[in-house]
Amino acid sequence: MTKAPTASKKSGNIYIGIGGWTFEPWRGVFYPEKLTQAKELAYAASKLTSIEINGTYYGSQKPESFRKWAREVPDGFVFSLKGPRFATNRRVLAEAGDSVKRFYDSGVLELGDRLGPVLWQFAPTKKFDEADFGKFLELLPRKLEGRALRHVVEVRHDSFCVPEFIALLRQFETPVVFAEHGKYPAIADIASDFVYARLQKGNDEIKTCYPPKQLDAWAKRFELWADGGEPDDLPRVDTAKPKKIPRDVFAYVIHEGKVRAPAGAMELIERVK
Repeated sequence: MTKAPTASKKSGNIYIGIGGWTFEPWRGVFYPEKLTQAKELAYAASKLTSIEINGTYYGSQKPESFRKWAREVPDGFVFSLKGPRFATNRRVLAEAGDSVKRFYDSGVLELGDRLGPVLWQFAPTKKFDEADFGKFLELLPRKLEGRALRHVVEVRHDSFCVPEFIALLRQFETPVVFAEHGKYPAIADIASDFVYARLQKGNDEIKTCYPPKQLDAWAKRFELWADGGEPDDLPRVDTAKPKKIPRDVFAYVIHEGKVRAPAGAMELIERVK
């Protein structure tokens, strides 16, 4: 039975998942021993409420692939997609227009209502340049074929920890990933009608990926975000308080070993029902 994301009139949806669905060590741990690889996505989607697709970062997918993925997941399930590295791994971001257009022309919209945010991930060496980053945000389409699109950026250099960056995000209503990571900056400032978190400190020695107390704490943060609030225990750059409105939450358990990531995601889904 599919677990639907939580929703109410006063709260946004909470989507929780993992990165990708093809990972050999999950066989016999997350996936049943004899499950064929062709059925892994359908199985994963029956246990989770979202998956972050990484393959789109490295190269174009075919429209039929997007259609096939959409068919294999239940109603209410959404994918987030990584935007192509050709758009983000460049010296001058203002010149990324062709790469962004090619990405959307590749058939992304074939996912239909299974399409969630597109994650634009930047290299740890990329520093904040207000004018150039603003030009990049301008290039991101807000609507295609009558459909509203969502974008989120993941920055990995400390130079982004300035109020000017947050102001730019709010101008374009494009949030920054909250990264729970050992090296990358953790920025919990809210900039849009959704929040995107990547949990990257899981432990494969723990069956549930995170200890129960940490899972409880994350579940409470997700619910607070969904209700329009802000956790007071996460670092923010700017002191300005955003308007309190219901927000969708996208959260992914992703870490180096990642064997227990699905277990962590399922534990979190149970906690936010």
